[in-house]
Parts: sequence; structure tokens; C-alpha cells
Amino acid sequence: QVQLVESGGGLVQPGGSLRLSCAASTKVFSIYVMGWYRQAPGKQRELVATISSGGSTNYVDSVKGRFTISRDNAKNTIFLQMNSLKPEDTAVYYCNANAGWRLDYWGQGTQVTVSS
Repeated sequence: QVQLVESGGGLVQPGGSLRLSCAASTKVFSIYVMGWYRQAPGKQRELVATISSGGSTNYVDSVKGRFTISRDNAKNTIFLQMNSLKPEDTAVYYCNANAGWRLDYWGQGTQVTVSS
């Protein structure tokens, strides 16, 4: 079992920045593809970004050029740097660790609200 703890959410004005963190409790952090997902009210959860153990990244089109995912394998932590935030980025952001269908874990989520 892997526990994921997110932090860094909050309220920010449009155009502002936030940095999310996700700490994983596992001795084999490097085997997991790590990701950030989000779910806005009344909408399905959607992929935001993923990062492999080697650092390969993938982003949903709506955040490309604004968000950056990174990972620190020595600290079992991933980050999501979010710049130029828009009201439509408002959602609960979830951290995910995946190493196959039997090894798939979620954090409890952190709220990000973009509003003036």
C-alpha cells in the first residue's frame, strides 16, 4: 500500500501561480509513473500531467506551456508548478501513483481555486 499526501493548494487570482507537492510513502518510488489529475464540480476526473521514473512527461493540451510536472526520486515527491492560472483550472487536484492495474494509488486531493 502506498500513501500519497498532497499539499500546496489554495486560492489564487487569475494569472497567479501555485506549486503542488505530493509525497509518497514507498521504498520503490522509482517504479511508479506519477501523475496529477483534477476534478472540477460536475465534471469527470481528467488527466493533467504524468511523469515517468526517467522523467518523461505528458500534459493535457489545456495546460501545456503553463504547468510543469517534476519529480525528486530521492525524496519520493512530485511537484506541479502551475503558472498563468485560469478560473477553469479550479478543481480538486489528485496525485496518482501507477505501476500497473494492481499498483494504482490515489491521494485525497487538494483544492485549487482560481478566482478574483
